[in-house]
Amino acid sequence: MTGGPALIRVALVEDDPRVHASLAAAIAAAPDMTLVWAETTRAAALAAVERLAVDVLLVDLGLPDGSGIDVIRTAHQRWPACNVMVSTIFGDEMHVVQSIEAGARGYLLKDSPASTMAEEIRRLHAGGSPISPLIARLILARLRSDAPAPDVPAARETGGAAKPAVSMSPRETEVLELITKGFTYEEIARRLGVTRHTVQTFVRRIYAKLEVGSKIEAINAAREQGLLGP
Repeated sequence: MTGGPALIRVALVEDDPRVHASLAAAIAAAPDMTLVWAETTRAAALAAVERLAVDVLLVDLGLPDGSGIDVIRTAHQRWPACNVMVSTIFGDEMHVVQSIEAGARGYLLKDSPASTMAEEIRRLHAGGSPISPLIARLILARLRSDAPAPDVPAARETGGAAKPAVSMSPRETEVLELITKGFTYEEIARRLGVTRHTVQTFVRRIYAKLEVGSKIEAINAAREQGLLGP
C-alpha cells in the first residue's frame, strides 16, 4: 500500500530576512509542501540549482550579488519541468519580459501577502500562472499596442474627475528623489542610515500611493503631480 501524494518540493531565493522568514514559514506550514533549500544570493542559488531539483522555485530578482533572472534561466535549462515564480518589487516591463523569457511561469509583486503564497504555489504546480493584477495589465497593454498604458489616469480618457493629489511623507520624497538620481537601494540605505529592507518598504509605499509598479513609472507619475522637480 502506497502513501499519500508526493509533497511539492519548493526552493526559495530571497535576500530580505523578513520576507525570507515569512515565505519559509508559509511553506513549512503547508501540509503538502517541503522546503528543499533556501538561499539568499545569486551565487548560492546557482550552486543549489546544480545540486537539487525542485518542483517550484520562488525567486527574488534584486539579489545582493546579481540578478535573479540568471537563477531562473539556469533552473529552466537544468530542470525544464521546474515551475519558476518571481516574487519581487520590480514591476516594470523590462524585468517582467526578461523573467518570462528566462523561463518564469508566474510573477508576483511583493505586495502579495506571504500568507497566500502556499495557495499560489499550488496553482503554479497545478499548471496555472499566478500573476499580480498590475503585471497582468502591463502584459495586456504590451500585447495590445492600441490600449492605453496601465498608469494613464482614467480622467484623461473620459474627461472625468481627476484623482486626488498624492501626499508623500518627507522621507518618502527623499527616497524617491534619490531613486530619480540613480542611486541603488544599498546606496540609499547608506545615505539615510537605514537598512536595505527599510528602503524597500518606502519604495513599496511610494508605488502604492502613485499606483505604479516600476521606478520609471514612479518618477514620471511624481513629476506629473508636482512631487519632484523637472
